[in-house]
Amino acid sequence: MNISRSLPIFAAFFALAFGHLSAQQRPNILLIMADDMGYSDMGSFGGEIETPNLDRLAEGGIKFTQFYNAARCCPTRASLLTGLYPHQAGMGGMTNDRGVASYRGDLNRQCVTIAETLKESGYHTFMSGKWHVTKHVDFWRTWLPENQKIRTSKDNWPLQRGFDTFFGTIHGAGSYYDPATLTQNNTPVSPGENFYYTDAISDHAAEQIRTLGASASENAPFFGYIAYTAPHWPLHALPEDIAKYKGKYDAGWDRLREERMERMVKSGIIPADWKLSPRGPEIDSWETTEHKAWWAACMEVYAAMVDRMDQGIGKIIRALEETGQLEHTLILFLQDNGGCHEVLTDRWPRSLHFPAFQRDGSPLLRGNDVQVMPGPEATYMSYSAEWANVSNTPFRLYKHYVHEGGISTPLIAFWPEGIRNPSRISRQLGHIIDIMPTIVDVSGARYPDVYRGETILPMEGQSLGPVFQNQSFVHAPIGWEHEGNRGFRDGKWKLVATKGPETAWELYDMEADRTEMRNLATVHPDITSSLVQKYTEWANRVGVVDWGNR
Repeated sequence: MNISRSLPIFAAFFALAFGHLSAQQRPNILLIMADDMGYSDMGSFGGEIETPNLDRLAEGGIKFTQFYNAARCCPTRASLLTGLYPHQAGMGGMTNDRGVASYRGDLNRQCVTIAETLKESGYHTFMSGKWHVTKHVDFWRTWLPENQKIRTSKDNWPLQRGFDTFFGTIHGAGSYYDPATLTQNNTPVSPGENFYYTDAISDHAAEQIRTLGASASENAPFFGYIAYTAPHWPLHALPEDIAKYKGKYDAGWDRLREERMERMVKSGIIPADWKLSPRGPEIDSWETTEHKAWWAACMEVYAAMVDRMDQGIGKIIRALEETGQLEHTLILFLQDNGGCHEVLTDRWPRSLHFPAFQRDGSPLLRGNDVQVMPGPEATYMSYSAEWANVSNTPFRLYKHYVHEGGISTPLIAFWPEGIRNPSRISRQLGHIIDIMPTIVDVSGARYPDVYRGETILPMEGQSLGPVFQNQSFVHAPIGWEHEGNRGFRDGKWKLVATKGPETAWELYDMEADRTEMRNLATVHPDITSSLVQKYTEWANRVGVVDWGNR
């Protein structure tokens, strides 16, 4: 079914929502996502990592401080692309098929992507980076016997879900020097010499912008989805970037968290009366930690990875400037989940995450080994809970959980022609499901009821358009579930629990205590009971199966 509209209808819709703009100016849209990056890593959100390009967008646009993702790579990306909860899109878990419609590990046909929607309305579309919303990658699992493979289908690869061009990886993570599942459009490709994946993602995006920007007009704007793998493990960074951070983390994680907290309060990102959550109980104090030089090096490499991504975003901004498109472009930047506490070891099973060897055939060191410094292709390491706790300052827990450390992301919105009174902070509650309706709103596109013969579920989110106009709105309640970790937010109240059949619900006042230090479940049993009921109704509606509680 064709879901495009004629230009006069576009103009009327756009003029109604954004009346201060010319009705003919449908914006270009860039959606940029980082991978496994913490709430406070950017300079504009309290971090010491050099992110001048992201900070430029933040200071020239809106910094959303109360925005949420879906706690993990695949669920977040499914929601981001569709405006639905991940379970509704078939991605309630990761890309393994659990035999239930809401956990098939593949985008289903009851959803449409942003690219499909915008392409039908006249946008050119491109993607650069990580896809990770399909289980169909067995073409690359060469070590599996044929009878254990799934027939690799391209039906849910980017070109089949609305993108005109694609360069990136179909799978979720891997080497930055030799990533598995590297693909150009629909064709698997191999990295060339001197390949570094973050640079390749940035360069492809900048090239597409120059190509499309040179001919962009009100009738043919472009949409780009730029999905970095940085700074997801493994800790792979270029020597010149690592050198910038030498000695930066010698003071250790306890001191760094306190310093970030101070900057966040001073800049207005968080209120002064919030308490810094304690160091995770599994983490030793810096003073008692052994191998300090190795630990500091881990964070130096992580910072270098974020820095390199920011440099790439600078290339993208310059491409917009050189083609005269920066003023006409809505740029959204966010993260798929909080900092990652996972520890890599040599006992992890063979998978697409890990090459068997380096590109030259020499051995690969898999796992955190304090005798070898991270960064080169020969290493495969992670910065673990110790530094993830810093990345997620001031919050508790990490990626995978639905406490604030796992689901909180800064959102930056930059749009010179479309944002009133820029250079401001917004505490508007928002969720990843709001990205699709926001883009539909500002583009004047039409979200379909039926697409390619399939009935499409209505969007769950709400447009952030009012916030662009310096207004606010009451957000509908928000639910989460990932591998048994679950939560529900309604107004200022948040209900949350970690996986496990005996785990009790916790209740927090997000206005007074977003760092989740004071559990009020027994203080307000009536509120707790009401939210549990609302969570149950939401979970039943979207298709949650609480695997982690069985």
